[in-house]
Amino acid sequence: MDYSISQLAKLAGVSVRTLHHYDEVGLLKPSHVKPNGYRCYEEPELIKLQQILFFKELEFSLEQIKAMIEAPGFDVAEALKDQRRLLEMKRERLDRLLSTIDRTIVDVKEGNEMTAGELYGSFTREQIEEYKKEVREKWGSKELEQSEERTRHWTPADYARVQEEGAAILRKIVPLMDKGPADAAVQEQIEKYFRQICKFYDCTLEIFRGLGEMYVADERFAAYFMNFDDGLPAFMREAIAVYCDEGEER
Repeated sequence: MDYSISQLAKLAGVSVRTLHHYDEVGLLKPSHVKPNGYRCYEEPELIKLQQILFFKELEFSLEQIKAMIEAPGFDVAEALKDQRRLLEMKRERLDRLLSTIDRTIVDVKEGNEMTAGELYGSFTREQIEEYKKEVREKWGSKELEQSEERTRHWTPADYARVQEEGAAILRKIVPLMDKGPADAAVQEQIEKYFRQICKFYDCTLEIFRGLGEMYVADERFAAYFMNFDDGLPAFMREAIAVYCDEGEER
């Protein structure tokens, strides 16, 4: 089922302007755009938006969210477990704060003296921040930190430019697919694609090979590549494997 941008905004409780911004920075692209320019979203985008909103509620920056959900090995089910634990910790913290407020109101009215521990013992934000740090490391580690640092000052125009550069490479690969994944012209474009990824973080051949597998295994990635050609996800996996094999032999 297709959702228009206004339908998705209403469904998710966000503004249309927010979804426009997510599109501009490359965080959430529509599944397709109609000839009249209307953005359309499908189930993969709905799931991705849920992830974005959960991470945002947990006070991750948009840059951190983008790096995590695009990190090799990102798993929605595992991420939901982490998000649930963080939300539980946040709820427990708020419950303790409310309890502290209630006790303080009573003690103030009755003139009782409270200890420092009773006044401040419920503020355990540090524990939440520590767990958030673990989540960031789990879904990106060094690559996440590098991506955050390298894109920290990027503007929407910067994101759009880099995305278009990547898309241009894919458009050049499509007419070469009949030549096979090991063809020299194909491998030249795969090299450029590899360098494109390295703009975000130092991508190793091992990570690059893993990305190739994800382009087929993960329906979100597969859907993106299928916008160029239905056979492109599998072709990219094979071409990347050839590139990595040859790179490991050098």
